[in-house]
Amino acid sequence: MADPYQTLGVARGASEADIKKAYRKLAKELHPDRNKDNPKASERFSQVTGAYDLLTDKDKRARFDRGEIDGDGNPAAPFGFGGGAGPRPGAGGPGGFRQQFDFGGGEADVSDIFEGLFGAGATGGGSTGGFGRSFASGFGRRSQPQPKGANNVYRLQVPFTDAATQSPQRITLGDGKTIDLKLPPGVESGTQMRLAGKGEDGPGGPGDAIVTIDVMPHRFFTRDGDDIRLDLPISLAEAVLGGPVRVPTVDNPVMLTIPKGSSSGRTLRLKGKGFASKSGGRGDQLVTLMVQLPADDAGLQQFVEHWPARDAGNPRAALGV
Repeated sequence: MADPYQTLGVARGASEADIKKAYRKLAKELHPDRNKDNPKASERFSQVTGAYDLLTDKDKRARFDRGEIDGDGNPAAPFGFGGGAGPRPGAGGPGGFRQQFDFGGGEADVSDIFEGLFGAGATGGGSTGGFGRSFASGFGRRSQPQPKGANNVYRLQVPFTDAATQSPQRITLGDGKTIDLKLPPGVESGTQMRLAGKGEDGPGGPGDAIVTIDVMPHRFFTRDGDDIRLDLPISLAEAVLGGPVRVPTVDNPVMLTIPKGSSSGRTLRLKGKGFASKSGGRGDQLVTLMVQLPADDAGLQQFVEHWPARDAGNPRAALGV
């Protein structure tokens, strides 16, 4: 029942970005793979993951801040019963219930409160004795829900191209069962997925499995939001004359037409070849041309030396040099 803010070491008004940053730092320090000989670190890792899960759920965080649920997500005791506020001795009253409670400096007759909410009939025709029996038989027997079992935590490394295209990922759980996990749109490193009922058994049912995604880097693709960037080498002839060239994408190679007279740094766009987006559809692939010149090519050197346009214009004029 720890305070999730204290567990993550963030202020109560912390932003989602601050919470995410704190979680990543702690998760890296406490991950079971780095603390195989320290069972307390694994337990702490589970607590940190649970706190992060609660605070990144807007509804649960708001309910916790209002005191409706505790740090484990269980309902808090109503009206302070079971906590510091309680019956004050000597208040007396018919039926043994007409007692007074302290609600922050003043005294309130609980029977009057419930009479206002439910009407006199709910209290036995205006008798506090009737309400006392009703309250004792109703609220008096309420019990907290049985706790669920502990959550199991996993880290799943996902290839860059699979993350972009949402290819299903096979994962083996602690019970030995293997499932195919469907990646959500916009998945990135740090994305968490909850598998309900796939955790440890407990009195209130099994806990969940929490899967944290690590998107692996690619050797020539890089991510830019929902877009993918690629530096594409082209020959001098392809740059000067233009024409179709074969280009890799996360799906499969496609043909891209290079405009005549293209320079290094020119960027072309392949629509819909980026990452699956949270808003639907996919981003684009941005292809930056990189002209490669042959080294020590005597014919090319001779051509440039006698090229009429060799000294025409200053390509660095815009830089002020």
